[in-house]
Amino acid sequence: MNNTLEYKGFKAKIEYSPEDDVFVGRVLGLGPKHVMSFHGTSLRELKSAFKESIELHLELSKKEGRKIKPYSGKILFRFDGDLHAQIAEAAARAGKSINQFGEEVFTAVVKNRPRRKNA
Repeated sequence: MNNTLEYKGFKAKIEYSPEDDVFVGRVLGLGPKHVMSFHGTSLRELKSAFKESIELHLELSKKEGRKIKPYSGKILFRFDGDLHAQIAEAAARAGKSINQFGEEVFTAVVKNRPRRKNA
């Protein structure tokens, strides 16, 4: 089951509120100071509200001179030299680059982490 939507590179997590009988979406990756949510009583309404929210966000960001864009996929880490060597060795044993190895490890962690309530 997929509980995400994507539009112009932005992703949103979708949940259902039985109390309100409505689907609620929250745009991910906007940073701690930006919260964007939307809702709809049907999938069509939800998708439309998501697209409208993103378009409004992009329009306001442009007017305010803010450069808001989705995550690029690039992350920089700084490790102790010994840990860096251990990671490189583990990646080599797996026949992978450090980037490939790291992506697999992070993907496994994200997919297997327990879901938080109200997150």
